[in-house]
Amino acid sequence: MPKSKRIHFDPIESLRSALPDRIPVMPITSTVIFPTGATGLQVGFPPNVEVLGLHPGKSLVVALVVTEEEEDEIPPASLEKVGVIARVLNRLNLPGNLVQATLQGIIRVHLENVRFENGYYTAFPRLVEETSIPEEEAKKRIERILTTLGGIGARVERLAEVPRILRRNASDPGRFADLVATLAHFSVADKDQVLQRLDVRERLDYVGEVLDREWMKVQSRAESAAKVDGAETAMPPGKGRPGPRMAEIRKQISALQAELGEIDPAEKDSVELLRRIDRAGLPSNIASVARREAERLRNIAPGSSEAMEIRNYVDVVLDIPWERLSDHAEIDLEAVREALDERHLGLEDVKRRILEVLSVATLRGSVAGLVPCIVGPYGVGKRTLAEAVARGLNRPLVRVDLGGRGESQLIGIRRSRSGAQPGKLISAFREAGVADPVYLLEEMDEVGLGNVEGDPVEALEEFLDPANREGFFDRYLDLPFDLTNTIFIATAIDFYRVPRSLRDHLIEIRIAGYTPEEKVEIARKCLLPALVEEHGLTGEQIEVDEDTLVFLTRGYARDAGLGNLRRSLSAVLRFIAHQKATGEATRWTLSRDMIEEVLGLPRYLPTEAESRPEIGVVTGLAWTAAGGELMFIEALRMPGTGRLIITGLIGEVMRESVNAAYSYVRSRADRLGIAHSLFGETDLHIHFPVGATPKDGPSAGVAVTLAIASSLSERPVRHDIAVTGEVTLRGRILEIGGVKEKTLAAHRAGIYDVVLPAGNERDLRDVPEDVRESMHFHMVEHMDEVFDLALTAKERTRRQRRRTPASSGGRRARAAARGREEEEEDSKSSESPNDDA
Repeated sequence: MPKSKRIHFDPIESLRSALPDRIPVMPITSTVIFPTGATGLQVGFPPNVEVLGLHPGKSLVVALVVTEEEEDEIPPASLEKVGVIARVLNRLNLPGNLVQATLQGIIRVHLENVRFENGYYTAFPRLVEETSIPEEEAKKRIERILTTLGGIGARVERLAEVPRILRRNASDPGRFADLVATLAHFSVADKDQVLQRLDVRERLDYVGEVLDREWMKVQSRAESAAKVDGAETAMPPGKGRPGPRMAEIRKQISALQAELGEIDPAEKDSVELLRRIDRAGLPSNIASVARREAERLRNIAPGSSEAMEIRNYVDVVLDIPWERLSDHAEIDLEAVREALDERHLGLEDVKRRILEVLSVATLRGSVAGLVPCIVGPYGVGKRTLAEAVARGLNRPLVRVDLGGRGESQLIGIRRSRSGAQPGKLISAFREAGVADPVYLLEEMDEVGLGNVEGDPVEALEEFLDPANREGFFDRYLDLPFDLTNTIFIATAIDFYRVPRSLRDHLIEIRIAGYTPEEKVEIARKCLLPALVEEHGLTGEQIEVDEDTLVFLTRGYARDAGLGNLRRSLSAVLRFIAHQKATGEATRWTLSRDMIEEVLGLPRYLPTEAESRPEIGVVTGLAWTAAGGELMFIEALRMPGTGRLIITGLIGEVMRESVNAAYSYVRSRADRLGIAHSLFGETDLHIHFPVGATPKDGPSAGVAVTLAIASSLSERPVRHDIAVTGEVTLRGRILEIGGVKEKTLAAHRAGIYDVVLPAGNERDLRDVPEDVRESMHFHMVEHMDEVFDLALTAKERTRRQRRRTPASSGGRRARAAARGREEEEEDSKSSESPNDDA
């Protein structure tokens, strides 16, 4: 069987046959990449970072050298010279917007028609031909170069092995010259001259000239050292070497090493950092600290952990925007207002209060004041409000999640401890790039919760205190950072879970939630158009009427925010997108049938308590972190010994309310028509359904009292009314909090009669006007008023009706019994005192 031929793939020949029309260009200053050589380098020049980001994998670029003076602004015409097509072998993102990349040179090309477009340089690459040299001439020049290198290697230890390595690579004169420039540590400028020479004879001659100059410098340095040794020998015993003379000699040696490219690695790191510090334009006090750290590198081994720690520290210092401000530092209130209106429908009170905070900052000329804290349930748009403020101010937005963060995570770990690093609070400014961003502190009510290290509350208090804004210290940096130009905005779900010491620095701006009507309007004008575009559809392809949106809102999205509404609409649009992709249709109308087909049956259906009056079942109103919610309270009477049973996941405050409510009902037994013997002959079970949801708070007293009175008196409670408030033992109804949220919860559920404490009448101004107009509020001061409003007439059960005979005698007996009951009740009523008197 014949052997198969092995096919050899030559990347250079492949490039010769098919060069790209245009190729990305990477100007670099630190080194020169030669053909067939692989070089690792850190890339920080923005156009080069853009190239590596847009062309991942083993892509092709052209690498060529520019001077450091040109790097800030490189004219495209200056790049029209010889470079090397290189393949990007790997890349690694580093802190500070740096990229570690390895480039492997392939072939020389000449760049033509260089342009700067889309954030980086591109050019047309033209293949170049190298002019060869006769073999005999090449051998003579190579031998002379090796001889010179041998002499230099005898004096410079790190070059001792270079001649031996080069002898094994002398078969290709052009490649030999490139290797000499690399291994003999030519300067970047000399390496570039070697790269530019396409005539191999000229290339070898230039390499020889550079080595001759280096040989003369090495000899001069050796002669200077010999003179110094002779002078030292001739000095009297006990005398040291003259200090000024030694400093001058060291300076000369450093200069000679720099010219030879023989700078010590530690010295090179220090010089490079000092150069970056000078170019960074740091404040004088910051620059002096950074220079001191850079100088320490001179006396530390480059590969040691201490050297790495110093380099990391200086990198962080250079990345912090100490005094760099955004281009639009002025506060434009009208632009902020337009951005808020564009992003959010309604929420006029919230927008007004945000603008008030910015107005105060404008008049004072400083934003270092109290921090607005936007409080509301999930999905009401707390973060998007901050994004709108940032867009209106034309400043970057940075976010820090505070939940579960320990003290060291927020304000850093000192450099003297292992694992030292800057804190999240100061690192956010590195991401922003300016010292005056809009800074969003999320989850303020989660600070310090969980198993966290240290005291994050104290750290945040120091960060937010206006008195400390001019000099906030991160433990890692240990340098003062000015926060007076930063606009802070905080968010929380429950403002009263924010630690008290932090609440002193915050301004509460509350979002209660949205009514069904508001959700429909938001979905129609904002949410649906954005989601249609996000799912690859167009507005002309989708039709939806308002009734369908109302059905979707009431049946699937009864939460306070817009989260469920967004998810429900997204699910329906994904269903439509699939039909469009498969070509099943071109236009769709959102209907109830489609919504039920995609989402299933509605999640929220009227419960039995909402459908008809029932004995012992009361619709209460509760405030939760997710907004206002309905809370159904059930009371059941059964034969027993007078026990009071309480079930449901409730706290101590609500248990006390239940006991107080039971005592009050016992005191009003005569008025309610409850036999006193009943309290000792029956057990009463009070239950708060949905036991997995914790419930507590001082606003369930009215609902519990009403449920107990209904159960014991066997009078049903109206199903179309919701109640809230706390009751004292004397029956007085106390005002409560969360009126707006609770009212919106009742409105969302379709309950339009609400019983509120009279003291909360002033809180109704916070309720949206359209909600106030559609609802009937009963402002009560005493529990007896609630009994009159919510308890219906007593009805006999079916079992009682079945037991009564159908004869005329039975009818007469029942009539007589009713008459006796009415007379007894009238007499009791006339004897009982009036509590309100």
